[in-house]
Amino acid sequence: MAERDADRRDGLTDLDAADLDVVDLGAQLDSLLDRGRAGEVDSEDVQRGLASLVLTLVEVLRELMERQALRRMESGTLTEEEVERLGRTFLALRDRMDELKDTFGLTDEDLNLDLGPLGRLR
Repeated sequence: MAERDADRRDGLTDLDAADLDVVDLGAQLDSLLDRGRAGEVDSEDVQRGLASLVLTLVEVLRELMERQALRRMESGTLTEEEVERLGRTFLALRDRMDELKDTFGLTDEDLNLDLGPLGRLR
């Protein structure tokens, strides 16, 4: 497995650091698949990996929705009631995300993505 990862990196010298993060994620997924095929993966690893993936996607969506809400607030297209409701919703979502991260032993950094030219998720 390590040889395959080294071969991948050697062939990708023209990629920038953001692309290498994607390659690293791909290598991790390949490793997990290889371990699964060999029967070396326990259910906790699978659960934690799946939770990390799902929570990362939820975090990306939350960030996008929050940015859209801020744009709408700044443009004046939301009522005070809508702003208040959005604020409560985002706080509740953050609290629930914190609970789920604790449940699966994940940190904020575990859910952080390098989005290339868009920057890091957090």
